[in-house]
Amino acid sequence: MFGMRWKLEQTETVIEVLERAVARAPDNIFLEYLGKTYTYAEFDVETTKLAHGLRKKNVAKGDAVATMLDNSDEAILIWFAINKLGAISVPLNTALKGEFLHHQLSDSGASLVIAEAAYLPRIDELKEALPSLKTLLCRGEPNPYGSAQSFASLWTEDATSIEGGPAFNDLAMLVYTSGTTGPSKGCMIGHNYLCYFAGEQAWALGMRQDDIIWTPLPLFHLGAIGAVVLMAMRVGARMSLYPQFSLSKFWPEIERTKATVTLAPASMGVLIAEAPDTDVSRRCYGQLRVVGGVPFSAELTEKWRKRFGVKYVGAPGYGMTELSMVTLHPLHEPSPPGSSGRRFDDVDVRILDENGFECPDGTAGEVVLRTRKPHIMFYGYWRRPEETVKAFDQLWFHTGDLGRFDKEGFFFFVDRKKDYMRRRGENISSYELENAFRKHPAIEDVAAHAVLSKVSEDDVKVTIVLKENTSLSEEDLCRWCLDKIPFYAVPRYIEFRAELPKNPFGRVLKYQLREEGATPTTWDREKYPSIVVTR
Repeated sequence: MFGMRWKLEQTETVIEVLERAVARAPDNIFLEYLGKTYTYAEFDVETTKLAHGLRKKNVAKGDAVATMLDNSDEAILIWFAINKLGAISVPLNTALKGEFLHHQLSDSGASLVIAEAAYLPRIDELKEALPSLKTLLCRGEPNPYGSAQSFASLWTEDATSIEGGPAFNDLAMLVYTSGTTGPSKGCMIGHNYLCYFAGEQAWALGMRQDDIIWTPLPLFHLGAIGAVVLMAMRVGARMSLYPQFSLSKFWPEIERTKATVTLAPASMGVLIAEAPDTDVSRRCYGQLRVVGGVPFSAELTEKWRKRFGVKYVGAPGYGMTELSMVTLHPLHEPSPPGSSGRRFDDVDVRILDENGFECPDGTAGEVVLRTRKPHIMFYGYWRRPEETVKAFDQLWFHTGDLGRFDKEGFFFFVDRKKDYMRRRGENISSYELENAFRKHPAIEDVAAHAVLSKVSEDDVKVTIVLKENTSLSEEDLCRWCLDKIPFYAVPRYIEFRAELPKNPFGRVLKYQLREEGATPTTWDREKYPSIVVTR
C-alpha cells in the first residue's frame, strides 16, 4: 500500500466493509479476545443474531443505543449489531458518573442502554431524570436490579439477513467530545467517515492481511473503533483485544498473540521503554513491525527501534473526532522530528492569525480546515445546530488548535488555542512546556497554565503531581528548569498536588486551574531573589 496515496473510490458503510471481508476470507480469524476467537464468517453470523435480538427490543433504524461496556468481544459484536439495523451506536466512557453521565444519556436520547453490571448503580440513580430510557440491559453478573434485563436475552437463533440496513450517509455513531470547558458535545459520525478513517490508517501504517494487531485501547474511543477494528477488517487482518493496558502483561501478550502491530495509550511508549528487559521482551525482539497511534519523541522512537527491533514507530498524523485525520504521512517515509503528518489532497487545511489571515510557513496560528470530498467529516454536533454553525466560521471549521507548517508541508502541533500563554512579549506553548517538565524523573503529571498577572500579559504556573515515593522542592525544580527552557517560559508559580483536576476522559481541566490561579499553597519564585533568570 505504500508508495500510493490512499483514495476512497466509493462510498461505504461499516456493514459493507464486513461483507467484503467475509466474501474475501470467511474462515480467517478476525477477532481474538482472551483466547476466544471469531472468524469473519462467525462474527458476521453472531452480529446478525444480536441485531435480531435488538429489533425484538424495539430498536429501529435511526434509534440511538448507548453502551457502557468494558473491552470485550461482545462490545464489538453489539456495535456491529446496532449498525446492522441502521441504528446509532453511542459508546460511553466507562468513567462517566453523576451529571457527566446524565448529560450524555439525556442528550443522546437513547431508549436502550447496555451496561456492565458494575456500572448499573450509576445509571439507576439517574433513571428518574431520563424519560427517554425505556430498556436497560445488564452484561455480566450479578445483576443488581430487577428492572435490568440480561444482555444474554439479546441472543437469538435468527441468522437471516437484516433488511433495511444503513446507507453510507447515515449516522453510525455519536462520539462525545471531552467537554473541558462546557458540556460535552456528541459528534455525529457517519458510516462513510468511519470507513474512510480506517482506510487512511491502513495506508499510513502499512497494514497487511497477514498482520495481527494487538490493542488495549478502550472501545469508546474513536481510535480503537476506526484505527483498529475497522482498519483490521478493511485489510482482512486479525485483531487481538485486551481489557486494558498492563505494563507487566504487555510482552507476554505480544508473544502469546504473535502480534505484529500494536496501537496503545500514549503512556505505553514511555513506560515500556523505561522498564527493564525480561526474557519475554528479549524473545519478542523484532516481532512488532509497527508501534503506532501516538507521537513519539525522536529519543523514544530510537529506543523502540534499537531495543525492541520495531521498524516503524509513531503516529502518522494529526486528527480529531470531528475529522479523523487532518494531516497524514506514511510511517515508513522519513519525517522531521516532532512533526505530525503533512498536507494531503482530501483536506484543505490552513493556519490563520487572530484576524483570519493565512500565516506564512513556520508561523503558528489556529488550524482551520474544510474537506475536498463529501462524507469524510462529522456531520455536526448532535442537537446543537448553533454550535455547529459557530464551529464553521466563514465556512472553515475552526479546530481551536494552534499549529504551524514547514515549507515541505509537515505539520507541527503547538498548543490548544485557549491554553496558549504570552509572557514578556513571547508566546508560550503549554504543550511544549509540559513536555520539558515531564523529563524530570520525579514528575508523574504536569499542567502548565496561565495565571493573570497584575502587570500585563500572563504569569506562568506549573501544577505538578510527583511520582510515588519521590521528594522534590519547588525551589530545586525551578533551578533544574533554568537551563532547559527559554527564560520567558520559566514559571513564576509552582504547586504540587496529589492529582490534577480531570474530566472523565482524562483531560486536564485547565480552565479550573486558571480560575484558581495562585492558591495559598502555591510557591512564588519572586520571593526567592537568589533564583536569577537570564536570557
